[in-house]
Amino acid sequence: MLEIRTAPAPHLAPPRRQPFYATLWAQVTLAMVLAVLLGVASPERAVAMKPLGDAFIRLITMIITLIIFCTVVSGIAGMQDLKKVGRVGGKALLYFEIVSTIALGFGLLVGNLVHPGSGFNINAANLDPKAVSEYAGQAKAQNVTDFLLHIIPSTVVDAFAKGDILEVLLVAVLFGIALSSVGPRCKPVVDLFDALTHAVFGVVNILMRFAPIGAFGAMAFTVGKYGIASLGPLLKLIATFYVTCFFFVLIVMGTIAWAAGFSIFKFLNYIKAELLLVLATSSSEAALPSLMDKLQSLGCSKSLVGLVVPTGYTFNTDGSSIYMTLAALFVAQATSTPLTLSQQLTLMAVAVLTSKGASGVQGAGFIALVGTLSVIPTIPVAGMALILGIDRFMSMFRAMVNMIGNGVATLVVARWEGELDRETLQQQLRG
Repeated sequence: MLEIRTAPAPHLAPPRRQPFYATLWAQVTLAMVLAVLLGVASPERAVAMKPLGDAFIRLITMIITLIIFCTVVSGIAGMQDLKKVGRVGGKALLYFEIVSTIALGFGLLVGNLVHPGSGFNINAANLDPKAVSEYAGQAKAQNVTDFLLHIIPSTVVDAFAKGDILEVLLVAVLFGIALSSVGPRCKPVVDLFDALTHAVFGVVNILMRFAPIGAFGAMAFTVGKYGIASLGPLLKLIATFYVTCFFFVLIVMGTIAWAAGFSIFKFLNYIKAELLLVLATSSSEAALPSLMDKLQSLGCSKSLVGLVVPTGYTFNTDGSSIYMTLAALFVAQATSTPLTLSQQLTLMAVAVLTSKGASGVQGAGFIALVGTLSVIPTIPVAGMALILGIDRFMSMFRAMVNMIGNGVATLVVARWEGELDRETLQQQLRG
């Protein structure tokens, strides 16, 4: 009788790790180093690299609204309990306002302790207000009613044409709720959006291959245009802002992350490629698609990521909040403008609203601060001309802290909703 012997099952080798040089963060890092060297060696050629950065940002911006719409629609439509949509949105907004206000207070505290503008003794009458007039035109003061009306687009097509994230989010939420309410009859449409979501993220994976080129162009332009030497006179302000951002992430966000059951250091390591990309392009939108994808990989649901992250880009601008109060105190100190405690608290209260009013605009933090100072005549708006030349270097850390804050907020709300398993989250963060 023949004995049939089966060959032992082959041992399944663990998936091979990606080579160091092939990782996105390594390529972006190399691109940034080369860009700085080019900017120092040949500023004119470095400035000519600007279209590379602009093109990459436009490629990402092109797909952002479609990502948000598809993700939110398919996520909400697949929910069994529509009450979760309102609950998640309410928790997210509550978190945003608390942490953003803490960030404003953090900047105010550091500004009073360090006094980065002391010693300048600038006469505000000698400053040219025309340098800031362009930004003052964009920083339109608006009340709560105006802001809420701005969220509603004139037409559905207009929301996508303008690329306004909040308007697209509103349309997506309404559409998703409608599909969920109708039920099985709309299942083919829901399946279509789910498939389209995967296709859109496939496009993102293709576009991210060009991230090192975009980072090179943006960083080369920054160094070539403004130069390292331009940082000298205002180095104290830049250093103060960078250190303040570092301690805010370490202390405030680190404490929040610890309470939510994860390490802020492991999370920063997990999104290091996105951090470098934002640092190079000075735009948090450049990393929005890949950040959303990574948050879903950590266990956050599509609908929650689609609701919290885009909303956070308007309501949860922690880096911009720190910048606004710190830079406002710098201008006041540099122009020898004394501010009482009540005036500083008024500045902080006005900044709560104006920090949202300029969202989605390039240089939003600078524009929002101009709008804040326009409302409070105590500090001369013309004083903003002092920091106009270094705003690009400030915006790097503004955008980076904004993105970190939105990532942490999403994980906190997901944990709040019971979507995340602590052990699974820790395992994913370890890679």
